[in-house]
Amino acid sequence: MILKSIDILNFKNIASTTLEFSPGVNCLLGMNGMGKSNLLEAIHFLSMARPMTALPDNALIRHGEDMLIVKGEYLADSGTSDIIACGITRGKGKNLKRNGKEYKRFSEHIGRYPIVTVTPGDSQLVNGPGEDRRKLMDMVISQAHPEYLAQLIRYNRALESRNRMLRAGVRDSLLYESVETGLEDAAALIHSTRREWVKTIAPKVEDCYSRLAGEREKVEIAYSSQLTGTSMKELLAERRPKDTILGYTSAGTHRDDIDAKLDGYSLRRLGSQGQVKSFTVALRLAIFDYLKEASGTTPLLLLDDIFDKLDASRVENIMHEVTANQTFGQIFITDTNRKHLDDILAGMEGPCSMLNVENGVFTPLNI
Repeated sequence: MILKSIDILNFKNIASTTLEFSPGVNCLLGMNGMGKSNLLEAIHFLSMARPMTALPDNALIRHGEDMLIVKGEYLADSGTSDIIACGITRGKGKNLKRNGKEYKRFSEHIGRYPIVTVTPGDSQLVNGPGEDRRKLMDMVISQAHPEYLAQLIRYNRALESRNRMLRAGVRDSLLYESVETGLEDAAALIHSTRREWVKTIAPKVEDCYSRLAGEREKVEIAYSSQLTGTSMKELLAERRPKDTILGYTSAGTHRDDIDAKLDGYSLRRLGSQGQVKSFTVALRLAIFDYLKEASGTTPLLLLDDIFDKLDASRVENIMHEVTANQTFGQIFITDTNRKHLDDILAGMEGPCSMLNVENGVFTPLNI
């Protein structure tokens, strides 16, 4: 799958632009704050109906404007074409259309146009709270398995209902059981799917990390869940007295996490900036491989400021991974250093392009 073109109006610092993309590598060159990452965020917004970062929708609208719209044409591997338009209007919310027809539910869009992003904020996947890693699992699995997203929505709704009852001081066990049935069923599917996902992705991460950092370092990831060895029903019954005091549900799949280790030790505690960055890049590239296998569609790959905080050998290994691996399709790469981009393009076969970015304006460069 490729994104053939994009039209952007009032998206962050991009006032208005129409761009045609190479089906191969698309490089974005410019100083920090000029709009390189904003273009990647617009592409992500179009594919996922949400920004890459945890921003409220209105924060995406250009300052002083009342609305934004991003429109793009996707070409599937089969050759079919889709026009997607996603817009936000202050005070009215978001709308999303495919080929001129509005979706009944935004969830219908997720997974149609798979996308993988590598961003400077990915260090939070190691150093941040478990919520960041759960969101990653949910976003990736939802792109491959629509039924997972449906159960996740069901779980979160039931969880909020139970928490409201706890805050209100409800004591009736029958009322709790009526709500907890939805939690229990959804939790079982979420737990089993996440467990299998980590089992599938773990060797991919390990292999990719060894290529990026060298075989002298070994990483491992494991799934951590309170449901391992028990059921949601048993957890809820056991924790209900405590939860009544706390006013919230203290156990469940909403407490799941991923543990990452480097040479047997916690990556979060002992990993250097370069090791953390290498791990997150390896994780994202492994996710790319997973989504391609699961969906049968080649995802878009967005690499935002990928070389920051890496030594020369790791940069060279990542460049080799991107240029020599023929499994990647359309790639978007941002950097402030033209030499990095020129080196990537020199190792590429097939079509490529480079744009200079300055204050939200995109100008083609000769390569």
